[in-house]
Amino acid sequence: MVPQLVIITGLSGSGMSSAMNVFEDLGYFCVDNLPVQLIPSFIQLFDRRESGITRAALGVNIREGEFLRNFPQVYAQLRGRGDLEATVLFLEASDAALQRRYSETRRPHPLGEGRVPEAIAEERARLDPIRALADVVIDTSDHTVHTLRALLKKRFISESAETGTELTVVSFGYKYGVPLDADLLFDVRFLPNPHFVPELKELTGNDRPVIDYLERSDEARETIERFSALLDYLLPLYEREGKSYVTVGVGCTGGRHRSVAVANSLGKHLNRGGYHARVVHRDVKK
Repeated sequence: MVPQLVIITGLSGSGMSSAMNVFEDLGYFCVDNLPVQLIPSFIQLFDRRESGITRAALGVNIREGEFLRNFPQVYAQLRGRGDLEATVLFLEASDAALQRRYSETRRPHPLGEGRVPEAIAEERARLDPIRALADVVIDTSDHTVHTLRALLKKRFISESAETGTELTVVSFGYKYGVPLDADLLFDVRFLPNPHFVPELKELTGNDRPVIDYLERSDEARETIERFSALLDYLLPLYEREGKSYVTVGVGCTGGRHRSVAVANSLGKHLNRGGYHARVVHRDVKK
């Protein structure tokens, strides 16, 4: 596989930071505001197998003092390499869109404290030679963060390489606290508790006797079915909104029996449905 390098640049306020976040979520090694003269040194990481880097995205903007003068020559050197796929992504937006964004964020334009329209015009003129070098130019005037993400995924990630939303199902015990990174919480403390069955107390939800005990419960079976159906409904909506990571917490009192068994069932259901779900049992050994 030929290493891929995407250099993200463009007008201030056009969405470069959002684009960088997208590439990071898509598995690119990302570095923002890298000085142009360090780019040749940076790509040497591709040659070091131990680095594990095969795709990288670099953010470069007009705040980097030597950008305008040095970038054309550096980019010509990159394009001359036969062992690297280098792409310049240039983001821009209409004057009206840029002025609106600066008004909403109340941030000063990087070219000075003067009036924003003049600063935008000056930056656009300065960056015109860089724009002419770009392989991909995107006008973000009418894009949201989510539509920009979808566009970049379509352009830079092949269908076979696309990973979609990364799912983690975490079992836990409420007595040890709720997982702070959970996006969804399912409480299963209402289910029959194997802890009070002497022969099951020392086992966990990973053990067959505990699983069989819960599967004999109508409430447990229906709970898993309803939780699975809810995830089937919600996860495509999370993906549509561009959420890269979703953590589902499943909690019981101690985090050893009910939550473990239910989390395992949900993980199997999601993997059968084409997702890549990782199941973690936070408190099973406590």
